[in-house]
Amino acid sequence: MLRLRLLAVLPLVVAALALLPGAAAARQDALERGRKENAIAKTLVDRSLAAAKAGDYARAYTLARSAYLDHYEYVEIPLRLRDPNLVLDTEFKFADLRNDLQRRAPLGTIRADVRDVRAGILDTDRAIAQKGVAAPAIAFGFSFSILFREGVEAVLLIAILLGSLAAGRASGYRKPLSLGVLGALAATAATWLLTTLVIDLAPVNRELLEAATALLAVLVLVLVSFWLVARIDQRRRMEFMRARVASAIAAGSAGAFAALGFTAVYREGFETVLFYQALLLFAQGLELWVALGALAGVAALGAVAFAILRLGRTLPLKPMLLTGASILLLLSVAFAGNAVRSLQGADMVSATPVHAGWARPPVFVGELTGVHPTRESLLVQAVLLAVFAAGALWTFAWLPARRRRRERLEPAVR
Repeated sequence: MLRLRLLAVLPLVVAALALLPGAAAARQDALERGRKENAIAKTLVDRSLAAAKAGDYARAYTLARSAYLDHYEYVEIPLRLRDPNLVLDTEFKFADLRNDLQRRAPLGTIRADVRDVRAGILDTDRAIAQKGVAAPAIAFGFSFSILFREGVEAVLLIAILLGSLAAGRASGYRKPLSLGVLGALAATAATWLLTTLVIDLAPVNRELLEAATALLAVLVLVLVSFWLVARIDQRRRMEFMRARVASAIAAGSAGAFAALGFTAVYREGFETVLFYQALLLFAQGLELWVALGALAGVAALGAVAFAILRLGRTLPLKPMLLTGASILLLLSVAFAGNAVRSLQGADMVSATPVHAGWARPPVFVGELTGVHPTRESLLVQAVLLAVFAAGALWTFAWLPARRRRRERLEPAVR
């Protein structure tokens, strides 16, 4: 009897196995169509806002209705299996937009509705997209680079400070210097908690907050990277820190050395907090890879700190710092593109679509690289890249060539 039952069930099992590849292909086709329809829905919502600005509320309503009924509804089919709550929330956002357009609500209300719908569409993109390999690798690499580069800079400063104390026969001030360093670490943790609270509770819309954070991070990244390149030579770095130690010795107080240790480390800590907060704003869904990159950075930084501070080893710091600075400059390009996108989402910067396929990377890659299919964001990124390329030529080609010419001419002048 058991054999007969098995023989009866076997055809059903074979049929189910035969249908599995077809079902998987159908799901993939539904996801692909969902992404395309979602992009069309976003375009129609943008056109609806433009019509409302022009005073044509009837056309704005038609476009918003088409965005939902003719396009976003196709996204709901694969999305209901992944995040049914997101489907419902986005439906309500579309409904609010249509209702406010029907009653000719003030333009500020329409802008707020459009921001909500755009946020729902972006969340939908994330929900139905595959993370792939590139996006996690980029998130991991950026996270590792932030912590490792900033940490190495702090370790170098501490090593120079300790060496300067020994050279100036002021080793008795090591304790207040160490207390200043510990205070800086505690202040960094407090800064992280405070900025997290501000981001969660700030009385501004999400897009403006993202734009402000990203632009501040871009400014600090550019200044820090060029400052680092200007002092990449170890001799210049040591001269800079020894002058500060000499000033603290002249003051002759433990507080001066505690302040020296605090400022040397907290600056790096503040920058680290700022860069991570900006990164996490645009790495939604990839937080695990950001955390793994940070843990890898801590491990690598611990090894470097042990080698320099305990073993007194000389490491190839110049190439490490240059590589880290280069990656952070690329991170600033990503933040700049995302800042422009956020300002466009807040309806503060115009958006001119670019229809080239290369300008539409997968959503997670686009979020991390800041590459979005609008002329304005791509132009800002291109300008930044051009500035960085010119700066690199100036620093590593023109200035060394000028120095070599001067050195050749000096013997002739003598």
